Formats: sequence, structure tokens, C-alpha cells
Amino acid sequence: MSAQVFYDACVWPEGKVYVAAARPLEVLSYGDSPKQARQNLQEAVKLFLSVIKDEGTLDEVLIEAGYSKTAAGWEAPAVSTRRMASSLPV
Repeated sequence: MSAQVFYDACVWPEGKVYVAAARPLEVLSYGDSPKQARQNLQEAVKLFLSVIKDEGTLDEVLIEAGYSKTAAGWEAPAVSTRRMASSLPV
């Protein structure tokens, strides 16, 4: 039996690679392209979930991250993004 754990993937360029983050799990990975970064992130999330399941902390970690358990699996909390700016002293 398996359940789905939903998350939002954010990808951005950093130097010569692309970084991918799974929100709200706070799992990160990278790749040479946005597609590769997302693929690597998916593998990293699978490994993360496998480890916390084996350790017996899956429910605790997901609840702490704001997840809700549903019939379909674990639903992530809504992630709100907004581009913001901060002033730098000159």
C-alpha cells in the first residue's frame, strides 16, 4: 500500500547549476538543468520519506511541516509566494 505526499517544487539558477527545493519539506537538490534538478529533487524526496518512515517519524515530521492526512495521502499546506525586495545600504 502506498500514499501520495504532495509538495511544491521551486527551481532557480544558482551559479552554473539549478537548485530545486521541495516545499514545505525543505528537501533540496540540484542539477545542470531545471528538468534534471526536478528529477534529482524527486529522488531526494523519495529517499527522505523512506528514511523518516523507517525511523517511525513519518507522521510526526509531516504534521510538523503542516501536512494533513487525507484519503489520497498527505496534502501539503498551501504555499504562498510573493516576490519581495529589501533595501541595501549604499
